[in-house]
Amino acid sequence: METSIGVFSSRDRAEEALKELLQNHVPEDSIVYLTRSESEAIALGKEIGTVAGGFTGGAIGLGAGMVAASLALIPGIGQVFAVGVGAAALLGFLGTKTGAKVGKSVAKETEIPAPTTDEKAPEDAQLFLEVLKTGRSLVVVRTESPEIAKVASGILDRATVTAQPKTTTRMQAAVRQVSAGVAAVDVKGRIVVGEGNIVLRETIQKLVDDGNIKVLLVMQEVEHIDSSGIGEIVRAHAMIRRVSGQLKVVNPSAKVQELLQMTMLQKVLDVHKDEASAIKSFGASSAAPGTT
Repeated sequence: METSIGVFSSRDRAEEALKELLQNHVPEDSIVYLTRSESEAIALGKEIGTVAGGFTGGAIGLGAGMVAASLALIPGIGQVFAVGVGAAALLGFLGTKTGAKVGKSVAKETEIPAPTTDEKAPEDAQLFLEVLKTGRSLVVVRTESPEIAKVASGILDRATVTAQPKTTTRMQAAVRQVSAGVAAVDVKGRIVVGEGNIVLRETIQKLVDDGNIKVLLVMQEVEHIDSSGIGEIVRAHAMIRRVSGQLKVVNPSAKVQELLQMTMLQKVLDVHKDEASAIKSFGASSAAPGTT
């Protein structure tokens, strides 16, 4: 599953991005819009429903056109609204049993498949919640198609991320052991859809398969991350967390640091200026020789 994530502080910008996604044939059931504002959800739902020719279903007063469902009272956040055909499934993942019930209820009303009890939550759920806490909204595209992911990523990048630098440097990921139980991944180049995101995914998966669950992601030579790259970093974080491990981001370049702040990833990831502090943060048992 490929995930592209756009973070917005303006409903107008989010609406423009959604329209462009639909006009470029990104499937309706791959797109979800998340916000804490009911009025924003309703207004955007009506507008995009018209552009799309009508999304399937309807709820909370939208009439025919869009699904907009309320996930009642997530602790620490409150009310959340998800708009889009994929809203019902996503609501079932985002935090509480109440959310699962709402997701199933919307699915029943709209004939959209609800999540089953054995389905895993999207790796990005924690990021979604952290962004919503700040009052920003998200457009999330989740698809199995590399071609659709590339289109979606390009659109969301233009809407939310600084322009990609003119470079042909493909991503490289070199693994090294930095201390007992701690591995570092030196990332260079671009973490972008169809290239770097796949390299990063395979590198982290191999580390986990080999039992390495304390990982440093060294990003000082990363030139660019697109919206799919954002999704991939969150996926890596969640993959390691699921096996009771930890991922630390080390020495991000200025552009990466800017992106982490823009997307609220710095609230989800543990970011360090240097390897010594990152290693120390794992605990004394995994500290590098000579550190305390």
